[in-house]
Amino acid sequence: MTTRIAVITGAAQGIGKQTAELLNDLGWSLSLIDLQPVDIATYKNAIALTGDITDERFVAQAATTTVKKFNRVDALVNNAGISNISPALDTSTEKYRQVLEVNLVAPFILAKAFGKIMLDAGSGSIVNVASVAGLQGVADRSAYNASKHGLIGLTRTLAVEWGARGVRVNAVCPGWVKTEMDHKDQAGGSYTDQDITDHVPMGRFARPHDIAQAIAWLCDESKSGFVNGVALPVDGGWTSDGSWQSLRLRQR
Repeated sequence: MTTRIAVITGAAQGIGKQTAELLNDLGWSLSLIDLQPVDIATYKNAIALTGDITDERFVAQAATTTVKKFNRVDALVNNAGISNISPALDTSTEKYRQVLEVNLVAPFILAKAFGKIMLDAGSGSIVNVASVAGLQGVADRSAYNASKHGLIGLTRTLAVEWGARGVRVNAVCPGWVKTEMDHKDQAGGSYTDQDITDHVPMGRFARPHDIAQAIAWLCDESKSGFVNGVALPVDGGWTSDGSWQSLRLRQR
């Protein structure tokens, strides 16, 4: 069996690292990209590429290096992202643009570079890590919400353009996940654990492994080969719950 190759951005921590570890255990070889160095000592067959994914030149070089090492690409996981919590009136245009560059423009650049490799081969899977914030409005997150809504729109558009050519494009939409990003956001005092767990029907945060499992499923053509253009919530029921708070908690 030919070894499958996955490219994962934001692979140094959080969901990206968990996805890399899971795919490694499933026998994938990995090209791991991050702005900070990625430790690949525990992976069976991986390369680490350090650089800025908003830079087209870096992304082009990353694609060249990956193909030179592995001769193919079977999956791209656009996971890297940044958050910004502030009321819209307090959000600078500079910060708004920065969030869009990392969360929306960079996935487009990566999809073009690595998608072309997969399109030329006639098969592949792109998984964009969006958010429940791409499906609903969440106050004080205008830049982040817009970037994730846009990423879902990009996902659906590329799915339509590339599906018939063998490349599936899907998104996962995590709810709140216990990661380094969550710890940083909570440190600003904008929400507590209870704010999240009281809303989620399953009564807990997502774990990085919960999201990694969904990503791995979408990467694997043998398991999700006819799934294309989907924005899959992995949120414990967050986006399904229209209850008011007393009714919601009465179900516990």
